[in-house]
Amino acid sequence: MNNSLNLLFICSRNQWRSPTGEEIWKKRPGFNSRSAGTSPNARKTVGPADIRWADYIFVMEKKHKNRLLAEFTRMMDHKPLFVLDIPDEYKFMDPELIDELDSKVSEILDREVKT
Repeated sequence: MNNSLNLLFICSRNQWRSPTGEEIWKKRPGFNSRSAGTSPNARKTVGPADIRWADYIFVMEKKHKNRLLAEFTRMMDHKPLFVLDIPDEYKFMDPELIDELDSKVSEILDREVKT
């Protein structure tokens, strides 16, 4: 049985922030990660399969949350969704971005995942 948690990271264009989240969390034991974007121009656009797959969804900004709730209303009913408040001012794997993603996501998971 697979006890890994599935973490979905979402930003607008799936270029820098969400792929960085995916990259750093997929290397950790006990976690699977994916990333997607809310924009039609995203490298990978978020879809119903991503939402179903995810145990936890992390969005970079409130606008991403609003877009998910508008587009996947019913599917989002029982999905833990967290806004990380990480502005679009970083490049892929930027050390500051890694630190911010690591600390914010770790803090949320420590609080949410009761073992």
